[in-house]
Amino acid sequence: MAGRINDEDVKAVRDAVPIDAVVSEYLQLRNAGGGNLKGLCPFHDEKSPSFQVSPSKGLFHCFGCQEGGDTIAFVMKIDHLSFSETVERLAARAGITLRYEEGGYNPGHQRGERTRLVEAHKIAAQYYAEQLGSAEAEIGRTFLAERGFDQAAAEHFGVGYSPAGWDHLTRFLRGKGFTDRELTLSGLSQEGRRGPIDRFRGRLMWPIRDVGGDVVGFGARKLRDDDNGPKYLNTPETPIYKKSQVLYGVDLAKKDIAKVSRAVVVEGYTDVMACHLAGVTTAIATCGTAFGGDHIKILRRLLMDNGSARVIFTFDGDAAGQKAALRAFEDDQKFAAETYIAIAPDGMDPCELRLAKGDQAVAELVEPRVPLFEFALRQIVRRYDLEIPSGRAAALDEAAPIVARIKNVASQHEVAVQLAGMLGILDTQFVVRRVAQVARWQRGGGKGQGPGHGDDRSAGAGRGAQRSSYDIQAPSGPAGPALNLRSPAHRTERELLKLALQYPALVSPAFDAYGIDEFTAPPYAAVRQCVQAAGGATGAPADYLDAVREAAPDDTVRALVTELAVETIFAKNVDEAYAGDQLVTVRLRAVDRRIRDVQGALARLGHNGDPQQHAALQEELWVLTQYGQSLKNHGAAAL
Repeated sequence: MAGRINDEDVKAVRDAVPIDAVVSEYLQLRNAGGGNLKGLCPFHDEKSPSFQVSPSKGLFHCFGCQEGGDTIAFVMKIDHLSFSETVERLAARAGITLRYEEGGYNPGHQRGERTRLVEAHKIAAQYYAEQLGSAEAEIGRTFLAERGFDQAAAEHFGVGYSPAGWDHLTRFLRGKGFTDRELTLSGLSQEGRRGPIDRFRGRLMWPIRDVGGDVVGFGARKLRDDDNGPKYLNTPETPIYKKSQVLYGVDLAKKDIAKVSRAVVVEGYTDVMACHLAGVTTAIATCGTAFGGDHIKILRRLLMDNGSARVIFTFDGDAAGQKAALRAFEDDQKFAAETYIAIAPDGMDPCELRLAKGDQAVAELVEPRVPLFEFALRQIVRRYDLEIPSGRAAALDEAAPIVARIKNVASQHEVAVQLAGMLGILDTQFVVRRVAQVARWQRGGGKGQGPGHGDDRSAGAGRGAQRSSYDIQAPSGPAGPALNLRSPAHRTERELLKLALQYPALVSPAFDAYGIDEFTAPPYAAVRQCVQAAGGATGAPADYLDAVREAAPDDTVRALVTELAVETIFAKNVDEAYAGDQLVTVRLRAVDRRIRDVQGALARLGHNGDPQQHAALQEELWVLTQYGQSLKNHGAAAL
């Protein structure tokens, strides 16, 4: 059985790797105020950033899908790793040697599956790169040179060569301690008649890295005529390689994509190389599959969908390239970014263009670009005879739903006017009304007779009432009513708990004297209980937040603790005055509630009740009233 990682080492790893540095490898982060950062959540699809990171606390939380936790939790979730795999990966990054309990450390048995497969790919990439300098690989070097790539370019992109023998890499990796099962599972080897053999043989090799920079697969280009395989052979689907979820070159391009809010999507490995060497360092490519929804999610997190974001597709001018462009447009509305298409003169791809006309021509390729919607519409319209009314009507029937999918109403109107011009329909308002009618029908779920029948009564059907962003449902763990931040009591209790978690010194020692019952929302009462169980906010130690999270009775309460520890405090100046206001407001409401309870008890007791009980209630009422008045007059000084 694998040993357990020493707890002190886990803490050392958690402290050594900044959460913002890790998260930034997967999405763009921007200032959210209060020392926090924000970005588009990688765990659910969203258009505006609700994902926040608190570098000072080492925590993240998404206010949309409620995912949250520390650096280890983030990596576990986003890379689908076990706890031990994640700690091992972060420890390697931080240069920390881990200690294992229950029998010591055996690398061959105690590393997680993903860690082993990634390590095998890393070693394979180094092996292939070294082989590119061999005599056998001259054909590969010639291939690169003929396309304008020298040795420095090959090294920059990690291009290598797989020897033509049956099992060169397999035997090499066996010597490094990898099992036959691991080699087959990784996709680097495949079953032969007498055991595993190399999957890639006699080919030029491109390592494919994920957003985090780990090699997870390879793209292999055929070099010899006697190779009966496909022109390009990619790694098969494996536990670490999903072709619909990787973009070639994203590890090199991600920083510049985030910096300039622009991404250039090309079709092949050599096109990415040509673009980067020509200064277009935001170029990426899919790996043997069409550009799809998962690729969009990767780019959207890097672009953060701000108003100036641009995505430019460079497809070949042939029929296949046009088809790829239309496929891309099918997903166009999943971007908040504006999408364009750039087709080089004579239909050359970026690699051919660089070879023929130089770096400047590649850089200029992505400048005079055509909006993708315009290209898609022209591809539709050109299939019809626009000289006759029936041809124009048929073209409008096919094109109108495309325009109707544009969510921005102003943009939709503008494109509808352009469509009228493409079709040669002088009555532009007729086309505008037709597009708007189709849009309403689409929003209604496409029910009824359809947009062609002029029945707009179903427009908007199926659209649920939009929930206010201030109505937040309570976690399912603690019983009680839903949290509603329109409630002044809930809003103030939330602020006070945020202060107690983020700035414990500001609310101490008064906060620790507050009872659990002073928090009216059961989920907030549960968090108050966690703070108490962790030793209180007074004199909070360095691992205070960890202790509060550990004190949570279940994952739901723990998630709420993380959420409150990350959420921005709604004050320009988070100081003693603001903290005092929240303390006083929560206490005043508690006093007012108790006053109402005592008054109710007196009313129920009546004049004929127990005189001693009556007197005790009257005295409590007087004390509460005086205390409440003191809080109003003197504020936090009366606590």
